[in-house]
Amino acid sequence: MEMISSQSQGPLKDPSARTIAAGDLEAVFLPGHGMLCASLRHRNAEILRRTEDLQAAAAKGSTAGIPLLHPWANRLAGSRYRAAGREVNLDPSSPLLHLDEHGLPMHGVPWSLLAWKLTEATEDALAARLEWTSSDLLAIFPFRHRIEITATLRPDGLVLETTLVASPDGPVPVSFGFHPYFGLPDLPRAQWRLELPAMRRLVLDQRGIPTGEEEAFDGFDAQLGESNFDDCFALLDGSDSSLSLAGTGRRITVEFLAGYRYAQVFAPKGKDYVALEPMTAPTSALTSGRGLNLVEPDAEFRTAFRIRVDAL
Repeated sequence: MEMISSQSQGPLKDPSARTIAAGDLEAVFLPGHGMLCASLRHRNAEILRRTEDLQAAAAKGSTAGIPLLHPWANRLAGSRYRAAGREVNLDPSSPLLHLDEHGLPMHGVPWSLLAWKLTEATEDALAARLEWTSSDLLAIFPFRHRIEITATLRPDGLVLETTLVASPDGPVPVSFGFHPYFGLPDLPRAQWRLELPAMRRLVLDQRGIPTGEEEAFDGFDAQLGESNFDDCFALLDGSDSSLSLAGTGRRITVEFLAGYRYAQVFAPKGKDYVALEPMTAPTSALTSGRGLNLVEPDAEFRTAFRIRVDAL
C-alpha cells in the first residue's frame, strides 16, 4: 500500500505540497508548482534561500528554493534557436517566458507555470512527472517528451534524480539544470566558506553568454568575503565533482552524480545566498550546440545530484 507523506496547503497555498523527512532533514516540494523544493531544513534551520515570498517570485517568474530550469538552464543568446533539425522562433511576449535585463529568454518556462503529477509519495521520497505535449509548451520547445523527478531524502542529504524520456517523434535536445539557492543561518555571508574544485571556466560576454573560449580555474577554498561569482564552468573528467558551502557547524555539498558536466556558480556580492547549479549543458547550448546531448526517439537521459548536509 502506498504511503502518503504529510500534505498541507504549504507554501503558495498549494494543496499538492508534500513534506518528506529523514534524520535531521526535512524537505517540502510543490508538485503543483514546478516540483519546486520550497524548503530544506537541517536541525530545524532553513538552508534554502529566496523562499520568503514565493507568491512574489511566482508572479515575477523568478527562481527560488531549488527549481528545475527546463528546457534550458540560464539564458539563451537570443529568441531564435535551431536544435535537432528544428528552427524555433520564440515570441518574447509569451506568458511562458521570463526575460532577463537584456531581454534574453531566461531559465526556460518558469517553475510556477508547470503543474506536475505526483506519482509516488512515501515518508522520505517523492516522484512526479511532467508531460511536455501541450501546444503552448511545444511552441517554446517543440520536442515531445516526458520528464520525471524522484526526490529521496536520506539522513545525510537529498538526492534528485531526473529522467527525460523522448517520444517516438524524434530526438530531444537536453540542456536543463537546477538552481539551488543556499544560505547558512546565523553567520554573515562574508564568513561563509566556499569550496570549488579545479574546473575550466567558460569565458562569457557582457550578457553572460559563452564566447566559445575557456580558461583554467584552479579552484577556490576560502571565506567569501567580498568575492563575487557569476560563472559557468565545465567539469574536468575524472576530477572531484562537488561544490561546498560551510559555516556555523554545517557543510552543504552539491555532488554531481550523473549527467551533469557543467556548473554555474552564482554568489553575488551583497546577497545572502550562493547558488551551486548542476547543468546538463552550458549556457545557451540550444543556440550554440556546444555540449548539447540529443536523446533518440523512445530513449532516456538520466541525471542525478545529491545535496549532502554534514554537521561539522
